[in-house]
Amino acid sequence: MQKRIKLPLTDKDIKELKAGDSVLITGTLLTARDAAHKRLFELIEKGKKLPVDIKGQIIYYVGPAPAKPGHTVGPAGPTSSYRMDKYTPSLLDLGLKGMIGKGARNKDVVDAIVKNNCVYFAAIGGAAALIAKSIKKEEMLCYEDLGTEAIRRYTVEDFPCIVAIDCEGNNVYETGPLKYRK
Repeated sequence: MQKRIKLPLTDKDIKELKAGDSVLITGTLLTARDAAHKRLFELIEKGKKLPVDIKGQIIYYVGPAPAKPGHTVGPAGPTSSYRMDKYTPSLLDLGLKGMIGKGARNKDVVDAIVKNNCVYFAAIGGAAALIAKSIKKEEMLCYEDLGTEAIRRYTVEDFPCIVAIDCEGNNVYETGPLKYRK
């Protein structure tokens, strides 16, 4: 069964999401990749204010392809999440409530997800054109010089993903393979 969730996420929403749940997300979320995360992290280390308010937000790890005429964005598939692992615990500590990407996360990230009552969603790699159909609006927020890695705001409708790591630390990247072992 697919769950439908509306953003922003509440603590109650997060507690009801379980690893393995299939979800459709509607609302607004932020985008950022490696270079933007590095800049945010450097500001955090210096005690400076971030250029975007991440409190209560979800960040989608994506570097969208250019949009064709008549489309909001080009193909917009998830980026490998491990590349943001160094920066993620600090962002979660500042109020980020979720992330969307692909692939497993390290122990520090999983611990920070549990500590901060957050959630990690996995989007399906290779489905970039399908995912782009759920993106209804795009707004440039900052770091435009980073091109596809700039921070944007997406308005999404029925954005498809799976709860990969829930707020209790249950992790489909660990439990999934166990189902198929003899």
